[in-house]
Amino acid sequence: MSQKRRAGTYLWTVMMPSLKYQKGETVMGRWPGSSLYYEVKVLGFDLKSQLYTVIYKDGTELELREQDLKSTSGFQARSRSRSRSPGRRRSRSRSPGRTTRRSSSRTAAAVAAAAITDNAASSRRETRLRDVEVTLSPLQPTKTPENNGNNRHEKNEDKLKVENNTANKINESEKKVEAEPEKIQGRYNLRRRKDDGDAKSDEAKVEHPEEKEAKKAAGATFATPLDFGGKIGAYFWLLFLPAWVLFLVLHVNQEDPSLATFPPPLPPLDVFWDAQALSFIILWILFQALLYVTPVGKLSEGMPLRSGERLKYRTNGFFAIVVSAVAVAAAVHYGVDLTYIYSHFLQLATGSFLISFVLSIFLYVYSRYAAPEQLALGGNSGNVVYDFFKGHELNPRIKNFDLKFFCEMRPGLIGWCLINFAMALAEMKKQGLDAPSNSMILVNLFQLLYVVDGLWNEEAILTTMDLMHDGFGFMLAFGDLVWVPFTYTMQAYYLVSHPSPLSVPALTAIVILKLVGFYIFRKSNSEKNAFRRNPSDPKLSYLKTIPTATGKSLLVSGWWGMVRHPNYLGDLLMALAWSLPCGFSHLLPWYYMIYFIILLVHRDSRDMVECRRKYGLAWDEYCRTVRYRIIPHVY
Repeated sequence: MSQKRRAGTYLWTVMMPSLKYQKGETVMGRWPGSSLYYEVKVLGFDLKSQLYTVIYKDGTELELREQDLKSTSGFQARSRSRSRSPGRRRSRSRSPGRTTRRSSSRTAAAVAAAAITDNAASSRRETRLRDVEVTLSPLQPTKTPENNGNNRHEKNEDKLKVENNTANKINESEKKVEAEPEKIQGRYNLRRRKDDGDAKSDEAKVEHPEEKEAKKAAGATFATPLDFGGKIGAYFWLLFLPAWVLFLVLHVNQEDPSLATFPPPLPPLDVFWDAQALSFIILWILFQALLYVTPVGKLSEGMPLRSGERLKYRTNGFFAIVVSAVAVAAAVHYGVDLTYIYSHFLQLATGSFLISFVLSIFLYVYSRYAAPEQLALGGNSGNVVYDFFKGHELNPRIKNFDLKFFCEMRPGLIGWCLINFAMALAEMKKQGLDAPSNSMILVNLFQLLYVVDGLWNEEAILTTMDLMHDGFGFMLAFGDLVWVPFTYTMQAYYLVSHPSPLSVPALTAIVILKLVGFYIFRKSNSEKNAFRRNPSDPKLSYLKTIPTATGKSLLVSGWWGMVRHPNYLGDLLMALAWSLPCGFSHLLPWYYMIYFIILLVHRDSRDMVECRRKYGLAWDEYCRTVRYRIIPHVY
């Protein structure tokens, strides 16, 4: 037995890789997208990904490969006391065309400071540079040969960005040194973008050609913690979500949909299934897919991925809903009874669930063949159930057909409007009305406006969390194909059997509330989307920002200076306007409002965790500047 144990121990020792850097050790880590090194602390090592988790001095956590880490003994620290005066530097400066061996004791930061000083009025620039105290100082290895071909990349970096509350042009005729933004001690400067001068153009270079930096940073990924309750939570949500939709559909169909009748009676199992209902859903999805691939509309470019690639999307959602409306009108004209949707609501929901489940299985199997850089960070835990639920691949595509983008905006969202319209016809038929009630008209118009606005501004969804960060798995597939069309229509379904008359003052107040919410929602989203796509846009020059260690900036003025999520505030006001036409007799039509509050609060907490990890101290400064999350002076 002892020989077996010794053999097992030997085998484990051979198979277990020896770690070059230990937990808690302080080393020098290369900043992604540059050749500059900063002091970092090792937090751990992942055997599966073979990556070290490190933390920089500004609180930013990254995962780096072993070749991106070096021992501190191979570096020589910069000495501020030896900095030369501008005049002295100028007298000894050489032309860009001359070559010489540079002393290894001159760090990249010293070279950058010399270049900046040479380009400006000496007294003014010297004063500004003296006032800057940098906490993250880029260093270069002293043992690296200086005069060989491998050094050309470091000498020919594209740009230098030093965040010292001023922006200075670098006076090099053919070469620019690129350095990541350095963290400045003390509070960040909240400056107007139009006063930034050259900083605005430099910021745009960091923000817009992100694909160049993302390619370099492909090997350094952010560590993403598990959310939604982790692995155990994934099992819970896989069971709970379908059961909850089933409960809502069965409960709203009762004559008295109050909590007193909970739980609703469960019908025979054969009632849940209807082949015709399943065929109807499949045809609807295929019809929307045909509209999606139709070469009509704009080809929009998505945000840079970790690989540096920018995917292209056919943003013709408005075209799709217009054609769908024409097709539905033609169907009604030729005698198609759309009240079938009301009478077979349960069977349609069951069919949609089956399709979403089959799609989720396909997505997970398909993701097993995806390249590592195409996987979603949040759905790459190694646990099959969690990754199946959260989404293993970020942007699964069949050639140019983007499955996530299609499901996000097309069959469920446009289907939501179709179901609402069918409920209005069902109300007229059941209540013997010549026209839908005012409450039904408001619900239909309000929600139609919401969907049409989303499809008209479809390009804006490319900068949202769902498209940029969340993988496409059961969570989004079920949400897009089942949750949206069969729970967001609860108000219209409720009004079919439970009319709620509205007085003129009440109707006017609800309309005003809706318009105010829509205005806040649209203006704030437009401002955010415009800033993300082009932060140097002159139209946004009035905005104030906080710089971060990632090279991006955080908005602290405009709509985003009021609260951290003004778009959520607009969403909540619109949700309130959707529920008020149903009255206060039952809690069920208020389900959407209650659910949306929970959803947005949870999403805000996810944002807080992700942004604090990503932006470090800059995020803490942002939270001190913009205190309220969703509702000003309340929350």
